[in-house]
Amino acid sequence: MGCDPGWRTRSDRHVGKFGRGLACLAAVIPALLITQLVTSAAWSSSLINVGPRLPTNIGPRTPMTGTIGPRFDPTFHTAPGGDQSTGDSADRPPHKRKITNTGGSNSGGSHGGDAKSLRQTDTRGRGNILLPPLSERRYFDEIVVEFAGNPSEQQLTALANRLRFTRLESRRIALLNTTIHRWRVPSGSSVPDAMRAIGGNGAVRVQPNYVFTIGQAASGDAAAGALPSGDPAQYALAKLRLAEAHNLAHGDKVLVAVVDSGIDAGHPELAGVVEKSFDALDSKDGPHSHGTGIAGIIAAHARLLGVAPAVHILAARAFSATQGSTFSIVASIDWAAGQSARIINMSFAGPSDPVLGRTLTAARQKGVLLIAAAGNAGPKSPPLWPAADPNVIAVTATDVDDHLYAMANRGAHVAIAAPGVDILVPVPGEQYEMKSGTSFAAAYVSGIAALMLERKPQLTPDAVKKALLSTARDLGPKGRDEQFGAGLADAFEAVTAVEKPADAALHVPAH
Repeated sequence: MGCDPGWRTRSDRHVGKFGRGLACLAAVIPALLITQLVTSAAWSSSLINVGPRLPTNIGPRTPMTGTIGPRFDPTFHTAPGGDQSTGDSADRPPHKRKITNTGGSNSGGSHGGDAKSLRQTDTRGRGNILLPPLSERRYFDEIVVEFAGNPSEQQLTALANRLRFTRLESRRIALLNTTIHRWRVPSGSSVPDAMRAIGGNGAVRVQPNYVFTIGQAASGDAAAGALPSGDPAQYALAKLRLAEAHNLAHGDKVLVAVVDSGIDAGHPELAGVVEKSFDALDSKDGPHSHGTGIAGIIAAHARLLGVAPAVHILAARAFSATQGSTFSIVASIDWAAGQSARIINMSFAGPSDPVLGRTLTAARQKGVLLIAAAGNAGPKSPPLWPAADPNVIAVTATDVDDHLYAMANRGAHVAIAAPGVDILVPVPGEQYEMKSGTSFAAAYVSGIAALMLERKPQLTPDAVKKALLSTARDLGPKGRDEQFGAGLADAFEAVTAVEKPADAALHVPAH
């Protein structure tokens, strides 16, 4: 709307500037008022049904001294997978914020895939309160809380007491330069409601403590009899051309972290292999078959033959049997990176997880190669994490006939395949079992990567991935596909593709 209308006549010029100004203002004010009312109504409507909040009088209100800390950088909101296009500002209206939807279609959130189909609009959260998607139920009755700055014990206790949270534990995460806290929500309150009760304070990040699981299918037991090294039951040795690869490398001195359940370091197959151990659960439980089997595929060297029998294992216990959490997994990855692990094997799967995504990004930026199982939720499952994170090499499983494991996840994020059906592995008690799942396929690829890093320690994660995928044997539809990725891994071709400098020292470089 202009203040110099085209219909002005010659006589109007005698009115004067002051008179014309009043006329213009009288014409503009009603329009501005209408616009303001409409805008206010629209903004109010977006805040109406954000869900019930916990009562504000649920506990004694202890005065907080000072402030928790500076506001977080609002660019924190990235999809767990590093898709910066999903970032949400803390000042953006709630109806425009986005979160990852793990209950969506089986596409995106992947290596070169379209992540948009995995997101949905979030009308339930504010600021850094990272509410789970409506369809997501895979979390404990706990939340993971991060504070900017370094709040005092008095401040933390005051906030927890006011909202009736139970403080369980805290861990410093060097990769993120932050401390994460695990709090149990009040009895009778849902996790989303408990998160909302904290409010949109820009100095705090809050998310559920998500549940992750390790998947395996036991196919039978094998007695601990006279199984020669490279037992015929290990069909994967020929499939991956490991005999030829071992003429070039054995994984000597390469540090491979296994973030999993407890490993039986006393098993004959793993004698002298485990260099250091970490227990994020501070548990008293003994070793578990899954973690022991994963470590055996990578490093067995007695009756069985591992992919890289000379590696050193960093055993990080994040799972109390088959379940782990955001808190325990992030702590384990951080520990492994701090120990200069070159490779982290993650044979587990779960929902999209913001703090896990940021941890994976930081680990990869430090030069750590991240390898994960694609998951065993079947062909109709949406992508699972951490495999769907673009910082990670997602591995699927095949059988002795190069057929895809029936329960393997599919998707554009699947990078490569390896044997994972009817795999003979060590288990606690000096025993052996046949097991199936993408977990075991991931361990084979971690072992191959260790061979490559022995041959050329200077390799970056991107260089290892490129060599692995470019030397894989194509399976299924021609070219890379959502079932087999680039195809079946070939240890000999992958190691051969890595040029070994004449003066290369075969050691793990310092970070």
